[in-house]
Amino acid sequence: MVARLTYRRQCRYNTKSNKQRILKTPGGKLTYQAVAKTSKGPKCGDCGKALIGLPRLRPKEYRRLKNREKRVSRAYGGSRCAGCVRSRIVRAFLIEEQKCVKQVLAEKLSQAKAEQSGGKKKGKK
Repeated sequence: MVARLTYRRQCRYNTKSNKQRILKTPGGKLTYQAVAKTSKGPKCGDCGKALIGLPRLRPKEYRRLKNREKRVSRAYGGSRCAGCVRSRIVRAFLIEEQKCVKQVLAEKLSQAKAEQSGGKKKGKK
């Protein structure tokens, strides 16, 4: 027959925050041991994937970590995944390239207009 156990904390209901594990003490008694909640871990802000290289801790435990343990040594380290950072960089590069192409096309267009108007000039009588 299994021994009946009582909660060791004030909450006496089987709630999400009051999970217990049965533990046998060195004296042979069975007691409850409180189990901490498990964390979902940090996710990428863009795509929602779990971030690699960061521990899955509760928010209170993150405060105790050093800065180098909270992030990855990369731009947007503890906030975005590597794939999203790569796509951001490529997007920014392509936007800059688009601006350069627009500028070159505008210069060509203005040169073509100047040549056309230069050929039609009439002299004074």
